[in-house]
Amino acid sequence: MNAPDNIELRRDLVYGQGGGRDLKLDLFLPAAGAGLRPGIVFIHGGGWSGGSRGQFCPQAAHLAGRGYVGACIEYRLSGEAIFPAALEDAKCAVRWMRAHATDLRIDVDRIAACGGSAGGHLAAMLGLTDETLGLEGQGGHGGFSSQVNLVIDCNGVSDMVELTTRERTLAIATDFLGGSLAEKPEVYRLASPIEHVRRGAPPFLLLHGTSDSTVPYSHTNRLLEQLDAVGAPTELFAAEGAEHGFFNQDPWFEPTLERMERFLAAHFRQ
Repeated sequence: MNAPDNIELRRDLVYGQGGGRDLKLDLFLPAAGAGLRPGIVFIHGGGWSGGSRGQFCPQAAHLAGRGYVGACIEYRLSGEAIFPAALEDAKCAVRWMRAHATDLRIDVDRIAACGGSAGGHLAAMLGLTDETLGLEGQGGHGGFSSQVNLVIDCNGVSDMVELTTRERTLAIATDFLGGSLAEKPEVYRLASPIEHVRRGAPPFLLLHGTSDSTVPYSHTNRLLEQLDAVGAPTELFAAEGAEHGFFNQDPWFEPTLERMERFLAAHFRQ
């Protein structure tokens, strides 16, 4: 994409190492403004087996024009490495953002994760897991926190066990986690955001189509209930009749982007 005049785009920056190779991101920077800015790590979907970091470039470009530093990241897919590799890479990207906070003028206490589908799952895991779970990996930038201060979760998976109950998603879950539920029940629980909801969880904006046949709306509904129960600030954007991936399609792109921007401003604007 061509960058608008009010942002700077830096492509193919190496943010860490995964499986012995470079991991890259595209960085969207506000061209104007002074002081510290919030940062957002954008994580694409694709069933943990496909997709590209370009999925959220339109949102990253728009929000960079509003003063946010956005990083659209790649991560190791399930054909290359099973869980927790993808999450380790996403955590490394957050640490990279904090490690470069001075140069990029990022406020380390205002870093968000935004993702869709599989990326929504990873964004939720960034918001709900910490270093005590052994999911940090060795990608780089040790000594910096990988936790995020806000989550935007677009039709994300919250319960890996539920994916095994439907033929359509059984193989996706098995490939991502490296085995069946019977073989690895503890891994399925570890990889489920709904298992990690806790007091002190960051604000969550949950966006989901009510007619999603890939990741049922119940994933968001159950996660929302548990977040509410522990007092986490939450908002829900329920797209009536919308299917999977609705947030990047008309007529939903503009309304969801506007809702994301309002949610970020409510929690990050100083």
